[in-house]
Amino acid sequence: MLPLLTVRIQSEPFDAAAEIEALSRLGEDVGAVTSFTGFCRSEGGRLAALELEHYPGMAEEEIGSVVAEAVSRWPLYGVTVIHRHGVMRPSDGIVLVVTASSHRTASFEAANFVMDYLKTRAPFWKKEHRVDGSLGDWVDAKIEDDRLATRWKLDA
Repeated sequence: MLPLLTVRIQSEPFDAAAEIEALSRLGEDVGAVTSFTGFCRSEGGRLAALELEHYPGMAEEEIGSVVAEAVSRWPLYGVTVIHRHGVMRPSDGIVLVVTASSHRTASFEAANFVMDYLKTRAPFWKKEHRVDGSLGDWVDAKIEDDRLATRWKLDA
């Protein structure tokens, strides 16, 4: 059975429970489903919103290549990645990663891998909207995200 792979970039909220349920029902050999949902934070009450922009077409292609790499590394029955764009308020879901496999290790590792690479390779930009009404800067990439992604590099 070929894995079910879903990559969507959308402005609308996603239904994490429905996406998890869809991968849970891929067959009797699905023994583990792992999900990660990333939310917009208020940064200690400082942010009213976070605006996310992406490079249409390129973003889907890059996320698709990360998902394909995950499928080549782990025995997966399905992977769903949904990333939102537009203006997000604190507690709004921004990103959802769901993986399904026979065993938990593959499911956990694949979800972690996908999320690490989304943080470092997917072409998204974030602009802060502060509570005081001012616009903040575009958010810089974090060195910690790059460091975490290096753990997945295969030796040459």
